[in-house]
Amino acid sequence: MKRPTMKDVARAAGVSPMTVSRVVSGEAGVAPETAARVGQAVRKLGYQRNDNARSLRQKNLGTSTIGLVVDDLANPFYALMARSVEDEAHRRGHVVLVGSTNDEPQREREVIAAFTARQVDGLIIVPTIGGHGFLKRPMAGGTQVVCVDRPARGLAVDTVTVDNRAAAGRAVTHLLGHGHTRIAYLGDRFDIWTQAERYAGYLDALAAHGIPEDPALVRHELRSHPQARDALAVLRTLPDPPTALFTSNDLITLGVLDGLDHPAPLALVGFDDLPLGERLTPPLTVVSQDPVALGGTAANLLFSRIAGDRSAPRSVVLLTRFVVRGSGAMRTAGG
Repeated sequence: MKRPTMKDVARAAGVSPMTVSRVVSGEAGVAPETAARVGQAVRKLGYQRNDNARSLRQKNLGTSTIGLVVDDLANPFYALMARSVEDEAHRRGHVVLVGSTNDEPQREREVIAAFTARQVDGLIIVPTIGGHGFLKRPMAGGTQVVCVDRPARGLAVDTVTVDNRAAAGRAVTHLLGHGHTRIAYLGDRFDIWTQAERYAGYLDALAAHGIPEDPALVRHELRSHPQARDALAVLRTLPDPPTALFTSNDLITLGVLDGLDHPAPLALVGFDDLPLGERLTPPLTVVSQDPVALGGTAANLLFSRIAGDRSAPRSVVLLTRFVVRGSGAMRTAGG
């Protein structure tokens, strides 16, 4: 069966092919009733715009696609961020290509190379720990880049992050305010920018209260639920175990919750909220950041760059919320 063409749609709708092109491209200036007739003809005939051919004919108009590169799309935090970016792109007639890196620089390069080969108009990237000088070539060719959640090393582009260090300091200060001085830190890889910032906030709070860091209470490199659970089990065996925990992301918090089946209670504050966190016993106190706001802000910055904004790179820092529910006030029997 012959694939319907723009001329076929124009004939069915009683308009010119140019009018059909304007409607399917989302351009303004077409009367609503005319656009409705074109839309009806498009649906009836099953017409699909040939974006590859359009791109070859009109290279200067872009491809109406952007790329989103995240750590792990299976993480609910990044899934919500991706949906927010997709919503903003949809409003502008763009499609989003999404890839995960698992925080591996080589995989990041491969995903970005695949996207730039498809001539995406721009990239939103959650950068890995590697350098990002390799992006300078596609940027010189017109690909716009915005970083979200973390800055990129060696790259001057718009960046959207949250107040990681201050927020972590506030969380640990909350535990200190409830009399805890043996506060353990459970974190992801220290070479990840967000994790280094949150660990710095943990140290800031201890120092502000005159409490020296105890390396025995610090656990980095926790990348899974079992690792977090096992780290908690080891901490409990210390001669002077912690009475409180600060967990640096939602996945670590979930692993710790799996291991909190011990008779001695532990106070807990986590970075990132959890679904139904308020229904736990006790309800979970958290630093809450908004992945929807992060994604939407990054997308708006990217589309302003695609539209021609060439001002100096911006660094946008969004504020988190500290949600007190009760788990940070837990005390041991001797506390």
